[in-house]
Amino acid sequence: MRGPTLLCDLDGTLLDHFQAIQRCHTHTMQQMGLPPPTPAQVRAAIGGGLAAAITRLVGAARLTEALTIYQPYWDDTMLDDVALLPGARELLTAVKEAGGQAAIFTNKHGPSSRRICQHLGISELLVGNFGATDTPWLKPTRAFTLHALETIGATAAQTALVGDSPYDLAAAHNSGCTFYGVTTGTHSAAELLAAGAVNVFPDLPSLTPILLSRNPASA
Repeated sequence: MRGPTLLCDLDGTLLDHFQAIQRCHTHTMQQMGLPPPTPAQVRAAIGGGLAAAITRLVGAARLTEALTIYQPYWDDTMLDDVALLPGARELLTAVKEAGGQAAIFTNKHGPSSRRICQHLGISELLVGNFGATDTPWLKPTRAFTLHALETIGATAAQTALVGDSPYDLAAAHNSGCTFYGVTTGTHSAAELLAAGAVNVFPDLPSLTPILLSRNPASA
């Protein structure tokens, strides 16, 4: 049997990048004369793409201004304070060794996602890396998921979508993939279950054996 096909969210699922994200939002808002956001405010804002996060923090009227501050600072500092979460490399390695395939499926800026994965040494374990600005879409739009699946030669029925947020859950439901949630990111198990998730795990090490034993035909 061929190994599993995975679409994996990035932030909060495969890696911890929150300190860098918090730092960039703090820098941006201070440069705009606004009080720095709390970690709780940033956690509540992220997940739907950069523009949506900034809009939640500073308002739509100042989005363009904020982006001109945030983006160059992010480009200069994004590789600071980024680390793989426990079990991330092991999961991707195990999937590849089992004859499966894994791709990044994120609302993070696509070029940033690819640069970070190269920096962390996991690019060779991936068959694709799909992010914001790579297409006209973001999660949970069905077209974005189907584009990723078509590009890597997979069907929704054989694919597990792994993520930490309701955006990931909705993307799976909208496309017919099976969702597997982890609570290492922005949302708790209770929040994911309340949103309709069935398969929720505390971390990647506890999820990995489930994914490796997953029979796509039964999904």
